[in-house]
Amino acid sequence: MSADDPHADARFATAGADPEDADVGAVLIHGRGATAQSVLGLAEEFERDDVAYLAPQAANRTWYPQSFLAATDANQPHLDSALGVLSRALDRLADAGIGAENVLLLGFSQGACLTTEYAARHAQRYGGLAAFSGGLIGEAVERERYGGDFDGTPAFVGCSDSDPHIPEERVHATTDVLRDLGADIDERIYPDAPHGIFEDEIEAVNDIVNGLGE
Repeated sequence: MSADDPHADARFATAGADPEDADVGAVLIHGRGATAQSVLGLAEEFERDDVAYLAPQAANRTWYPQSFLAATDANQPHLDSALGVLSRALDRLADAGIGAENVLLLGFSQGACLTTEYAARHAQRYGGLAAFSGGLIGEAVERERYGGDFDGTPAFVGCSDSDPHIPEERVHATTDVLRDLGADIDERIYPDAPHGIFEDEIEAVNDIVNGLGE
C-alpha cells in the first residue's frame, strides 16, 4: 500500500463460476469496516450459479476515510484509488471475455456510494447497477463530474427513509443523475427501516441478475 494509491494492492475474492468459463459477471463492493468475503455472501442470495462474482478488498476495510458527504478532496487519495479498483475489476472480467454489458456492479453502504460514483463517471451499458443504502459522493451532487450513456442499464437504488448515514434527498439526487444518464431506474425507499439490505432489495436485484447476458 502506497500513500498515493492506498488500494493499489487490493486483492479480489471470488465466487460462482470461473471467469474464463462464464458469460456474465458481477462486481460486489463491501461497506466500511467490512470485507470482500462478507459482501460475496450475496452471491448465495441470487438464483444463478453461472455468474463469475468478483469482490475487491479495501485497504484497512475502508474505501475512503471521511463521510461520503464530505468534500471529495477530503477523501483523497483514497477515493481515486478506490475508483481505480473498480476499473481493474472490470478489466479483469473483460480479459476473461466478459464485457461491461454483461456485468452487474453492486455495492452496499460505502460500497454503494463508490459503485454509483464510479458508474456515473463512466456511464456505459452495464449488465446492471445496484446500490443498497448509498449515493453519489461529495458535499453536493456535481452533475458536471458525470457523463456517458447507460443506454438503458437496469439500475436499482434502495434505502431507508431514516437511514442514519444516507440522507433520503441524496438518494433521490443520485437516481436523478443516473436516470439523466440513461439508466432504467428502480428506486425504492423503505419507511422506518434500519441501515441494511432487505429481502425486497435482494428480490429486485435477483431479477437483474437473471437478465444478465440476455
